[in-house]
Amino acid sequence: MVDKKKILIVEGNTREENSEFTNVGINTHTESLIESINFYKKKLDIDIANPSSDKNLDSSIENLEKYDGLIWGGSSLNIYNDTEEIRRQIEFMRVCQSKIKKILAICWGLQVAVTVAGGSVKKSTTGAHRGIAHDIKINKVGIKHKIYKDKKIKFNSPAFNFDEVVKLPTDAILLSSNNLNNVMGLNFKTKTSDIWGIQYHPEITYEKMVSLIHFRKERLIDKGAFKDQNEIDSHVGMIEDEIKKTEKTSRMKELENWLNYLYEN
Repeated sequence: MVDKKKILIVEGNTREENSEFTNVGINTHTESLIESINFYKKKLDIDIANPSSDKNLDSSIENLEKYDGLIWGGSSLNIYNDTEEIRRQIEFMRVCQSKIKKILAICWGLQVAVTVAGGSVKKSTTGAHRGIAHDIKINKVGIKHKIYKDKKIKFNSPAFNFDEVVKLPTDAILLSSNNLNNVMGLNFKTKTSDIWGIQYHPEITYEKMVSLIHFRKERLIDKGAFKDQNEIDSHVGMIEDEIKKTEKTSRMKELENWLNYLYEN
């Protein structure tokens, strides 16, 4: 009989941001992640932490050793902004990297993990992934890594990020890149943790990305991500075409591979 594994999911957005999602019928990133995890019908006991908003972080920190793994998801925050919410996430990640052996760091999660491990993140100078990342290419090292088992060498993926990793932690291994972000897949180790990091969202559907674009359209136009509504409509049309070509299990292969890794001794 397979033992039930215990994992911690860390929510990167604040409770206020998540309330805005819920109010317009969009799943939080944690809800999307759990839905995708459940697709694989693994025997998992899942807890959730929100270091930006939880008042009982100390009790969570005391019990981190009980987790077999950690998944740290996305956020609309920027790691280089010095806010209390971000500082709390950085410090919680620091403790997690000293106590949990297997970590999957997704998008914002990757940026927090890299920052704690001595790397750095800055606003991308080459543009943003606006709901989709095109032509992510697995390099020669990445082809041999477990995260990319049975993954096509070049692929598209749901993604939403304006920032990028510009300095790797010591001894980190680059696994994949695309034209916008050199670091799309990364593996590095701390004294305790083996961290698999990706700068995109295999666990989130393109349909949700389209909803996020519509939900954030004023903010995205203000940031210069889109010129106007016509450009948004054209971009959304391109993503909707991608939906027709994308197969669910291929899109989520990285998540499946990490869950399989969780069950290895």
